[in-house]
Amino acid sequence: MFENIEFANPEFFWLLLLLPLALLWYFFKRKNEMASLRISSIKGFTVKSWASKLKPVLFGIRLLALAAIITALARPQTEDISTRTKTTKGIDIVMAIDVSSSMLARDLKPNRLSALKEVAANFIEGRPNDRIGLVGYAGESYTKTPITSDKAIVLNALEEITYGELEDGTAIGMGLATSVNRLKESKAISKVIILLTDGVNNSGFIEPRTAADLAVEFGIKTYTIGLGTNGNALSPIAYNRDGSFRYGMRQVEIDEELLEEIAEVTGGKYFRATDNESLEEIYDEINKLEKTEIEEFKYYKYEEKFRPLIFLAGILLLLEWGLRNSIFKSFI
Repeated sequence: MFENIEFANPEFFWLLLLLPLALLWYFFKRKNEMASLRISSIKGFTVKSWASKLKPVLFGIRLLALAAIITALARPQTEDISTRTKTTKGIDIVMAIDVSSSMLARDLKPNRLSALKEVAANFIEGRPNDRIGLVGYAGESYTKTPITSDKAIVLNALEEITYGELEDGTAIGMGLATSVNRLKESKAISKVIILLTDGVNNSGFIEPRTAADLAVEFGIKTYTIGLGTNGNALSPIAYNRDGSFRYGMRQVEIDEELLEEIAEVTGGKYFRATDNESLEEIYDEINKLEKTEIEEFKYYKYEEKFRPLIFLAGILLLLEWGLRNSIFKSFI
C-alpha cells in the first residue's frame, strides 16, 4: 500500500517537531502535578496499581494519532504515468537496391547483396514511425513494395530480393526514376531515397541526371552509396555448364562522380562502403541524419493514500477516549 509513495505537501512534516515538544511539556507537567510527602513508613498505604503506572500510554496514543493526522496532511499519493507519442514529422523512404550480378561479389561477406540485406533490415527495424518502400533495379527497375508503415511486409520483401529477377545490367537512372515515381504523390514533410549501386550506369532509357532533376522537382532528397572494395574483388565473370557462376578477380568500377552529383543536386550525401562495417556505419549515419520528430505526451494519474491514515488516527483517538473513560477513569 505504501510502495512508491510521494507527498504532495511535504511542508506539513514540519509540524512533527511539535511532538517532542509536547512530550517534554507532558513530562514536566506530570512531574509538577505529583506532590511529595516524607514519612517514616508506608505501611497502611495502598501501592499504585498497574493502571496508574500505564496512564502515560494515553498521551502516547494521542501523540500517535496526531502524527498520523500530520502525515495525512502531507498528502501521501502514488503516481501512475502513461505516455503517448505522436509523430509530428513523418518521413517516407524508398530504398533503391542494385540487384545486378556484380552484387554477388564476395568482397563483402558472404557477398554484397546478402550483406546489404542484413544492414538494410536493421535500418528498417530502427524506423518504426516511418513509411518505407523498396525498389530493385539491374538492367531495368521495378517496385518490390510501395511505401508502407507495415514493417513486416517490407522486411519480407527485402528478404525475397535476389539476383535473377531482372535482366542484368546497371540502370541507375531507371532505379532512381522508379523511386521518385513512388514518392512523388507522398504528402510526407520529408521524402528520401537511399540509392545503392556497385557499378556504372550502363542500361536503361532514363539518364541518371534526368532522374535526379525529377527528384529535385518533387522535393526528394537522395543519399547515394557506392558499394565495393578499392581495387579488385572476387566477382562473377562467366557461367559454368551447370548454370552457376564462375568467379574471378575483377576491377571494382563505381561512378563515384555521378553518385556525388546526384546526392549534391538533391540535397543528400554520397557514401562509399568498402566492407561490412563501413556499410553498417553508413546506414547508421543516414538514420541519424533523417530523424523523425516525435511529440510525447505524459499523463499523470494520482491516487491519494491519506485516507488510511485518517482512519488510523480516528481509531487511536477513539481508543484513547475509551481507555480514559473506563480503565483509567479513576486515575485522571
